[in-house]
Amino acid sequence: MALQARDAQERKRHGRHYTPPELARFLARRALRYVPRAGVLRVLDPACGDGELLLAVHREICSSAPDLEVQLVGFDLDRRAVDETCTRAAAAGVEIDCRAVDFLTASDGLADGSFDLIISNPPYVRTQQLGGATAQLLSKQFGLRGRIDLTHPFVAIAPRLLTPGGVLGLLCANRFLTTRAGANLRRILTSELTPVELYDLGDTKLFAAAVLPAITVALRANGPPNCRYVSVYEELGVEPDCGTGLFDALAGEDGCRVGAGGRVFAVEVGVLVTGEVTPTVTAGSDTAWRMSRPAIDHWLGRIADRTWRSFGEVGRIRVGIKTTADRVFISDQWDQKDPSPEPELLRELITHHDLQPWQVAMSRGTKVLYPYDLLQPRRTPIDLAEYPCAAEYLRSHEQVLSGRRYVLDGGRKWFEIWVPQRPHLWRAPKLVFPDISERPRFALDRSGAVVNGDCYWISLTDLGDAPTDLAYLLMGVANSTLGLKFYDAVCGNRLYSGRRRWITQYVARLPLPDPACPAACEIVRRVRALLEDGVPVADSCIDEVVAAAFGVSADADHG
Repeated sequence: MALQARDAQERKRHGRHYTPPELARFLARRALRYVPRAGVLRVLDPACGDGELLLAVHREICSSAPDLEVQLVGFDLDRRAVDETCTRAAAAGVEIDCRAVDFLTASDGLADGSFDLIISNPPYVRTQQLGGATAQLLSKQFGLRGRIDLTHPFVAIAPRLLTPGGVLGLLCANRFLTTRAGANLRRILTSELTPVELYDLGDTKLFAAAVLPAITVALRANGPPNCRYVSVYEELGVEPDCGTGLFDALAGEDGCRVGAGGRVFAVEVGVLVTGEVTPTVTAGSDTAWRMSRPAIDHWLGRIADRTWRSFGEVGRIRVGIKTTADRVFISDQWDQKDPSPEPELLRELITHHDLQPWQVAMSRGTKVLYPYDLLQPRRTPIDLAEYPCAAEYLRSHEQVLSGRRYVLDGGRKWFEIWVPQRPHLWRAPKLVFPDISERPRFALDRSGAVVNGDCYWISLTDLGDAPTDLAYLLMGVANSTLGLKFYDAVCGNRLYSGRRRWITQYVARLPLPDPACPAACEIVRRVRALLEDGVPVADSCIDEVVAAAFGVSADADHG
């Protein structure tokens, strides 16, 4: 068991998540639909792992074009993986030119246009694990921007190595579809390649690892993208309406609900939209990709006609504090600490547990040791000499705190937290919402509490001359059925079991009607009645007035 645990840790550290056979077969089959079926088919897997993708290509060719000559080439930095690939290939009677070298270095020796098909499940290693120096070097070498993971350079090389008309079959985390960090991949796949098929495999759990995968098939060819886009996510409380298997449903022309592994998945089929300008999104590679369907496009168009500003245009959306040492700084049992820091440094802390739609319920008694001067607009650490109890407590954990080299390298004192945000703003009223939640849970806090890093917040000090009214309007739209549907249509970043990420770049896109219009004033009036007069949510009819403000139906399924 210990050996298995170490192997699992190594796989995670190096981003090794080998492709399950059924998923490899599906990717190979979809990619091979676009490759030439004459001459010699040259196939590369730049991170071949146990060889499953290359073997899947060979099996598919044997069944569909047995006379086609195939040359298979694989690279992997892991000698054990290469040995496993060679062993599996020999057992199957397949010849694979497999090389135990770093592909990112060895690729310089490969000629342009060397391959007709590149099929790959690149290692997924985040910037934090790569290290800043390595990430900067890779960014410069491969023309990448912003935060990267190891998938980015693997994909950046592909256009050069593909023959004109060649095919990339890519399996990677679906985060690139919608996140700001995925802009590099979106740019490469649209400016240097042309995507033709996209499958967001969502929460299907096709990997043993906790990753939500996506498949992209793209051509090295010019022309506007006309890309089939299929998504599949679990749907609770429904029955299947088709009798096919999951992968057959993904390849089908129409959406359906399919049963697999004791769960039911909604398969939706549409067309990929890239670089689209909407009322809350500007064009370019930073634009999240989304699925286009006629009814949704019509609905979004009607909302666009009534949109005044986006959430991101009216107020700054901040993440909560990040201590990077929560066991030291955060507790609900400070009275049992010996020594216990001075009470004036222990601030109430709002976490995702405390948030419901509309209200904050501080029932856990969680507090954070917040070592900053709350009267200063900028991060100003306290003088430990003025707080002897806090000083003694912190020094009892000095070894752990001083081990956070990134804090010290950033010019901070050893007892500081990593992301304190703007200390003086905690006293002002603010909207708070959790990072991850199945449905929106935007709440108004007037307690002066600090917000934890598992939440985001908007200070009412940013909201202009009538901050409370605008905050009520923001809450009304965000907590409504329309807000949720807009999120799914434009942002679409869902996790397991219907949970969603409510991070800055998504929430910033939510639309607002003109606050001066009667419909917006009615939203504000009803939210005020709910919060200040105790009107029950069920009686507030906020869904109806929000929909009316944007000129659409309140029915979640109809525009």
